[in-house]
Amino acid sequence: MNYLFTSESVSEGHPDKIADQISDAILDNFLAFDPDAKVACETLVTTGQVILSGEVKSNVYIDVQRVARDVIKEIGYTKSEYKFDSESCGILSMIHEQSEDINRGVDREDSKNQGAGDQGIMFGYATNESKNYIPLPLEISNNLLKELALLRRENDEIKYLRPDSKSQVTIEYADNIPKSIDTIVLSTQHDDFSNVKEMQSEIKNDIKNILIPRILKKNPDYSKLFHDKIKFFINPTGKFVIGGPHGDTGLTGRKIIVDTYGGRGAHGGGAFSGKDPSKVDRSAAYAARHIAKNLVASGLCNEVLVQISYAIGIAKPVALYINTYQTTKIKISDDEIAKKVFELFDLRPYSIIKKYGLKNPIFQETASYGHMGRESRKIIKTFQKDGKKIVKEVELFSWEKLDYVPIIKKTFKLK
Repeated sequence: MNYLFTSESVSEGHPDKIADQISDAILDNFLAFDPDAKVACETLVTTGQVILSGEVKSNVYIDVQRVARDVIKEIGYTKSEYKFDSESCGILSMIHEQSEDINRGVDREDSKNQGAGDQGIMFGYATNESKNYIPLPLEISNNLLKELALLRRENDEIKYLRPDSKSQVTIEYADNIPKSIDTIVLSTQHDDFSNVKEMQSEIKNDIKNILIPRILKKNPDYSKLFHDKIKFFINPTGKFVIGGPHGDTGLTGRKIIVDTYGGRGAHGGGAFSGKDPSKVDRSAAYAARHIAKNLVASGLCNEVLVQISYAIGIAKPVALYINTYQTTKIKISDDEIAKKVFELFDLRPYSIIKKYGLKNPIFQETASYGHMGRESRKIIKTFQKDGKKIVKEVELFSWEKLDYVPIIKKTFKLK
């Protein structure tokens, strides 16, 4: 059976992603100086304005305006003609203290019994159709925009690029195996041109002749999917000068499908950015992804969906559900797999936070180009507050590790 499946992505300069990155940068700064901080930070960006809101419980003060300006500058909004730039935009903070009623459900005398920060359902998903175990349409969509951002920063081969961009990739599948790319949609913000027709032609040529070859060079596995009959829609509206927060208001948490699996699997509905790890919306979604990725990487199945559900204030999950879409390599039911997985993985919030190092300031890097399908790596990060500097080595995307593959193989007697 043949079918088409599509996923989209947005760049770091997209208004919603600006909001996500500011929220996560504020979270990181609190965690750098107070690892036990409770943070739920929401950001709104629009023409020349940033509005910060939400709840924080912490023993430190963070200059959130400075943090927001640093993020905006890093993304590339540094020119007044963008109608939104790091130096001149107004920033209004309405962040206040976290409700004691919520905090009562989380903190415990014995920290190991820490309760879930809220009720909810969290999903993890993995598929063996890509080397990163995420759906190929999403992976390619993300990579198109990451490479476009590199071209913008290099300012060498393409000189007119601005920060805002979106991509969309449609792949044809046959018997659930990706066969070829059917359509690529890519819209990139750009400087104004005197001649619109010349502008359209130049952008289309640059995307096809500069961007795509760079993608294929870095990802040779994609070559089997590319062909000369791909339908390209490049800046299909014809002109994209007005963009970023001047063109569209951005809000934290509006790109949850881009953040996860591009529409495959499922999503519990809770956004990630701006939330400290006591919020299981975030931490348990990472744990579910870790389980799913290790199950597929172990060879147990080709594809899997993992659901974890919690009650507010209760440490242990209410339920664990697994769906392998009938792709298991051994004779075992999904219910039996779920029971064994529940024994293998400690899914109490305390254990999840400890296992993945989620009290470390590791979250700004997750806020663009996806929280899943990324490389687990260690980096050095520096934070400053009131003249005090903290330098930390942190591990990013630890939930992407394949450290449980040997354990799963042994448990399920896989070769």
